[in-house]
Amino acid sequence: MLKAKPILEETIMILCQDSTPKCMKVADLGCSVGPNTLLVTSNIIDIVDATCTRLNLELPTFQFYLNDLFGNDFNTIFKSLPDFYEKLVQEKGHKFGSCFINATPGSFHGRLFPNDSVHFFHSANSLHWLSQDPLKGLTKEAKTLNKGNCHIVSTSPPEVHKAYQKQFQEGFKLFLKSRSEELVHGGAMVLVLPCTCRSETVSKSLWEVISLTLNDMLLEGLIEEEKLDSFNIPTYEPTIEEIRNLIKEEESLFVQRLEVFTVPRDEGISERGDCCFLDESVRAEFIATYTRAAMEPLLSAKFEVQVINELFIRFQWKLEQLMKVEKFETANVIISITKVV
Repeated sequence: MLKAKPILEETIMILCQDSTPKCMKVADLGCSVGPNTLLVTSNIIDIVDATCTRLNLELPTFQFYLNDLFGNDFNTIFKSLPDFYEKLVQEKGHKFGSCFINATPGSFHGRLFPNDSVHFFHSANSLHWLSQDPLKGLTKEAKTLNKGNCHIVSTSPPEVHKAYQKQFQEGFKLFLKSRSEELVHGGAMVLVLPCTCRSETVSKSLWEVISLTLNDMLLEGLIEEEKLDSFNIPTYEPTIEEIRNLIKEEESLFVQRLEVFTVPRDEGISERGDCCFLDESVRAEFIATYTRAAMEPLLSAKFEVQVINELFIRFQWKLEQLMKVEKFETANVIISITKVV
């Protein structure tokens, strides 16, 4: 979020310069639940406030839509709203207008809003999640080629990579088409998602490490072969070329900015920014904890608690070993897009 903030500020400034609506409608897609959920909302309000002050414009009323899948814990978010509203008044004073926050549950791989109704879309760390199991449509013979793995690994055959790629491309096309129809003319989006940089050496993906760890447990008889064979992690990290080409196909959208940045996978473990001096075990535990937070709902649908506990003990140990030989970083892309037609 910190890396994306300059582009977020630039995009919102252009949006406000072209037209400042009386009520600005903003949607955060893949909002999840937790302390960061309303931080995005707060950041956008701060940026619009600063922009309007600079341009001598009246601050609009805000209508925020928080979107995630139907199973997301929106009630927890709602319980935090009174404190959020109170903090807004304290920080902005009575000059601040109204702010309304609603939930819009559903998949962003499809329509969520009426035509020409949203001014700004934001999505961070969500678009790499696929709408379904990418290997669902493969033949039994093709699935056998990736047997023992639940994601793309270095030994995966081309058919497996193509299946993941196809699922991502179909979903991303539908995402772009839906957002294009929902955006007002001149509306904008800022998207942040993990990507694959082929031009430089990056470390194994966390999904590959999870897959290799589960495979070890399978070989030791700790998990059932049938359960592992029916489990695939539905994530895909596209290349920059793929992203550019898919956006180009949606002719109503124009890329204002596209930037790639890399961050250590343990970014944020230390507020002082000196995480490289921490012990590998501490850094690995940090990564394992946030990976478990993301993965546990999927894993618990297939495996028992004891298996999941053992998986992350081993996963953390593997991370420690990798940190000794690899530059443990992840690549991300930030895209600023406007609707031009």
